[in-house]
Amino acid sequence: MAPPVRFGLDRLLAEPALRRPLAGRRVALLAHPASVTRDLTHSLDALATLPDIRLSAAFGPQHGLRGDKQDNMVESPDYTDPLLGIPVFSLYGEVRRPTAAMMDSFDVLLVDLQDLGCRIYTFITTLRYVLEEAALHGKSVWVLDRPNPAGRPVEGTLLREGWESFVGAGPLPMRHGLTMGELAHWFVATLGLDVDLHVIDMEGWQPGVAPGHGWPLGERTWINPSPNAPNLWMARAYAGTVMLEGTTLSEGRGTTRPLELFGAPDLDARALIAEMRALAPNWLKGCLLRTCWFEPTFHKHAGKLCAGVQIHVEDAAHYDHATFRPWRVQALAFKAIRRLWPEYPLWRDFGYEYEFDRLAIDLINGSPLLREWVDDPHAPAEALDEAARADEAAWEQARAPFLRYPA
Repeated sequence: MAPPVRFGLDRLLAEPALRRPLAGRRVALLAHPASVTRDLTHSLDALATLPDIRLSAAFGPQHGLRGDKQDNMVESPDYTDPLLGIPVFSLYGEVRRPTAAMMDSFDVLLVDLQDLGCRIYTFITTLRYVLEEAALHGKSVWVLDRPNPAGRPVEGTLLREGWESFVGAGPLPMRHGLTMGELAHWFVATLGLDVDLHVIDMEGWQPGVAPGHGWPLGERTWINPSPNAPNLWMARAYAGTVMLEGTTLSEGRGTTRPLELFGAPDLDARALIAEMRALAPNWLKGCLLRTCWFEPTFHKHAGKLCAGVQIHVEDAAHYDHATFRPWRVQALAFKAIRRLWPEYPLWRDFGYEYEFDRLAIDLINGSPLLREWVDDPHAPAEALDEAARADEAAWEQARAPFLRYPA
């Protein structure tokens, strides 16, 4: 029987030798609701019990240190922790990057963030920003590594130069296949940062092992890293379903299965799935699509009955980790809608993550490539597939030096 997986936080708490370099230094923590120990104690509370750790500040990313904001693009304020009396700075409030005054509150920043393995997930952009500011201010950053629940597969086109944003931290594909610790080293190398970076590696993480394929399923409790990330199945589908945020279709916010399903009141879900199967059946391998009905209680189409499609990846009968390609599945749904209903108002034009001059769907994808492929009635499925496969192969090669764990 394999030994239990130990996350970076668990190792730091259990091994005094790992903490020794922190002696006498002011320590800050960047964390969110899923930053918990094996027994589900929040990392801030667990670290506060250690006599050899001097906590001086804490930071919260989007949605807050302990999870105070439910929806996207809702800012969190700074405050003082009522138990510890230390400042808690928001990196999704008045600022996205820590200010000089915030950086002056610590000597070492511990980063304990559970990622979903998708470029658009803003925690990796926050990681980049704190590494850049640490380099400027001569601070140390320690990443307490956690699993990538989407595992090692890579998918999607690379973010193009000039398309960086808060949902696009760098030239990554949509599904990057790295942990936060691995990403930290990639950022340092690609950005040329002179920063004191340490990664507390996990022990026993095996991203290729079933049934979790990245998440130690049955061994560790899933805690939402953001409000609409309720389970592993969402994490598997997210690299595709996140694109729905740039459309008029509901991504299931306001339901109990957000970002696992999509729909709208005026869709014919049966016709949509049939068209997807006719266009590119190979893109639908590894999952099962089911027609469904749902009524969001908030967000897009709130209070309206939506015809929809749920992407099922819950069990071995329907899910194949090696062949499931969520980015292609969702892209194919958009293409099928455009073919069935050419005038459908698919793309949502609104201020997305404080960007008002570029369409959300393009920001999400890191270029207009996918949208242009969807809207071109003459572009076959192979056109997008070829572009993605070239980028995926390039990324597989580029990321290889940064992999810290066996396959």
